[in-house]
Amino acid sequence: MIERTFVEEGLKKVKLNEYFVKELDRGGYGGMEIKRTPMGTQITVYVERPGMVIGKDGKTIRRITKEVVDAHDFDNPQIDVQQVDLSELNAQLMASKLAKLIERGWHFRRAGRSTLRRIMDAGALGCEITVSGKLTGPRSRTEKFVAGYIKHCGEPAQEIVDEGFAVAKKKAGVIGVKVRLIRPDAKIPDRFMMVKPEPEEHEEGVSAEEA
Repeated sequence: MIERTFVEEGLKKVKLNEYFVKELDRGGYGGMEIKRTPMGTQITVYVERPGMVIGKDGKTIRRITKEVVDAHDFDNPQIDVQQVDLSELNAQLMASKLAKLIERGWHFRRAGRSTLRRIMDAGALGCEITVSGKLTGPRSRTEKFVAGYIKHCGEPAQEIVDEGFAVAKKKAGVIGVKVRLIRPDAKIPDRFMMVKPEPEEHEEGVSAEEA
């Protein structure tokens, strides 16, 4: 019973994210966070252009809130719109931008390397870009672009790795784009620093070397 509840909640979150990807594309959708509160559900939406999401006198955000209530069954949702500080360090935004480059005719390698360079130049500790689909021929395949430090499994991969996914629609079929990055302020668990010990002091306040 508990497992079914977790699956249902996860499915609701995925459907809501898909709705935001489609509805907030013009505003530069960069992901969301959901928190349960005694007053209802707090949904924080990160976008590149908040004004386009809020709309004139809040008209757009009120419509979106109503649609979330009607179609996604969230308890008293309160949607908070936050601006993305630096788009190059937001995985969802960069995945969407990469997908649009491929749709406009950029070669996937050129687009992937350009996106990877932008992310790393912005200060990311690491980045992995995966592009999969019918890239150059009738058969599907996968290409990866990697730089810096990246985690693939365990708790650190869930906590410090930001992930984004988008789809590029081409005549030959769809191409999936996945971006994983680690922001500059992330605390990497296996990183350590050597600290030089301070000289010991005697009771009189004289260091051992001076003594």
